[in-house]
Amino acid sequence: MSHIAVLRKEISELIAAGEVIERPSSVVKELVENAIDANARHITVEIKRDGVAYMRIVDDGCGMAPDEVETAFLCHATSKITEKEDLNQIFTLGFRGEALASVAAVSKVTVLTKRKGDTYGTSFFIEGSVPGKPEQTGCPDGTTLIIRDLFYNVPVRQKFMKRDVTEANAVSQIVQKIALPHLEIAFRMIRDNRTEFHTDGSGDLYAAIYAVCGKEFAHDLIPVDYSDGVYRVRGFAGKPLYSRANRAFQNFFVNGRYVCSRQCSVALENAYQNLIMVGKFPTCVLMLDVPPPQVDVNIHPTKAEVRFS
Repeated sequence: MSHIAVLRKEISELIAAGEVIERPSSVVKELVENAIDANARHITVEIKRDGVAYMRIVDDGCGMAPDEVETAFLCHATSKITEKEDLNQIFTLGFRGEALASVAAVSKVTVLTKRKGDTYGTSFFIEGSVPGKPEQTGCPDGTTLIIRDLFYNVPVRQKFMKRDVTEANAVSQIVQKIALPHLEIAFRMIRDNRTEFHTDGSGDLYAAIYAVCGKEFAHDLIPVDYSDGVYRVRGFAGKPLYSRANRAFQNFFVNGRYVCSRQCSVALENAYQNLIMVGKFPTCVLMLDVPPPQVDVNIHPTKAEVRFS
């Protein structure tokens, strides 16, 4: 029988990264959420081919202080929470402090970051959790992250990547779902040097749906807005005539966070009973505002699911 021993740091980091980073879209999700938490007003996501070789996320948020850049890539380093009570009042999209550490464990990452008011920014490179030395550099306000060679040190994960177009579509879809509830932010998605979609950050939900989901989807929507003083549901629901063959066009957002929720889907479909054909599913873009203590966002490593009280 083998002896029990503590895993080496480099192995434990790869295992932890595997819980958060499954594919290129996982990287984009985590880093774009960080940009939103940094109060960015313009976010650009660029990928080439499937994103494994090259991803770039640019934001004009608050940036990082020179002496905090290296710390940001340590496990459980975060500016979002400090006390256990904070877990009951989570208003940010990220909070575990795992995203940057997980990405850096399985890729080669270059960071350019600068705070508003600072004369110079900071350049930092980290490869497979092995950090370089932060250097002073010129760069715009905000943060730019360039991720190259995803899973270069975990070849078995590369074997599970799907076709280039499938992985690229997954990246595009996750940016779409993040863009819809954040109407005050202008998003741009660039794929192989071509802008795939662009939201204007005007605050108009219908305009964002039109830009992200297309004219056909936006044309078949009915506005929804209900509040009982504590909970609020707002957005758009699809007309019964234009139901779809699957649930891919059901978009639920809880407190600004895109979630996969069986409860929400069942509630939506119950409302359409006797209005649509059997085997068809209604469409929607619905924002649920729920008091934070009544929803648990800490039940899934990628924060893709929530539990309601």
